[in-house]
Amino acid sequence: MPVAASPPPILFDAHRRAARLTRARLDRADFLHRRAAEDAVDSLAVILRPFEAIVDTSALPGPFAAALAVAPDVAARLGPVQAVPAGGDPGAQPLPLAAESQDLVVSLFSLHWANDLPGALAHIRRVLRPDGLFLGALFGAGTLKELRAVLTEAELEARGGAQARVSPFADGYDGAGLLQRAGFTLPVSDVDRVTVLYTDMFALLRDMRAMGETSALAGPVRPLTRSIAARAAQLYAQRHGQSDGRIKATFEIIRLAGWAPHDSQPKPARRGAAHVRLADALGVREIKAGPDGSVS
Repeated sequence: MPVAASPPPILFDAHRRAARLTRARLDRADFLHRRAAEDAVDSLAVILRPFEAIVDTSALPGPFAAALAVAPDVAARLGPVQAVPAGGDPGAQPLPLAAESQDLVVSLFSLHWANDLPGALAHIRRVLRPDGLFLGALFGAGTLKELRAVLTEAELEARGGAQARVSPFADGYDGAGLLQRAGFTLPVSDVDRVTVLYTDMFALLRDMRAMGETSALAGPVRPLTRSIAARAAQLYAQRHGQSDGRIKATFEIIRLAGWAPHDSQPKPARRGAAHVRLADALGVREIKAGPDGSVS
């Protein structure tokens, strides 16, 4: 009898995440969202085909439509963009869209909060028509590595133990594999690393709050004291301060692209279908080994 697969662990609190998004003020810190949206539009600029049914499942919809508004050549090939925010946990429920109803799905900065990332991608794959396109962006493992380290060190000094304060993010090397697992073809994944300079750690935290990206980890939260926060800020300035007194923060954006399967797409040749020997293609002499290990 087959054993049922265990559900994915609950890393994030969907209600806590939804509350963060409700309080977000993206107009105060939209630079990463604008960057990801412009990258998505740049990708569409080289795909010379129309997309009629389009849905934006970004955490905070708006930047993608704004990027299209200043790219008329791309916008002319696209239909209207429907915003369907993914919610607190993008993988918890299927998107409220009919199967195979969309030509293009865009998701900016929502998928890194999914408790079941493969499941969230599968929900997106379900609503794409054959040969439909998915474009996504999510934070990767190197994001806020400086903040993660100094918060942990400061809390260890004060309490002898530390709670996770920065979310665990996906590794950029896993992107293409996750797309394939969800049923996408021709998967593409790359990483855009961005360094941002801030006056201090607290300015960084204000931007994260404005983006709706402060921690939504599941479980009880032990608040940081003022003294721990001040010590973390001091460590940040010491470890990552620049010559002008500002500190650096790293953001790693994983960019994803994948297609819903279609018969017109390129496919790998079946095994044994090659018409040219590898040795001939490489311009080398093939060496064969005999039963006794000798070569000829």
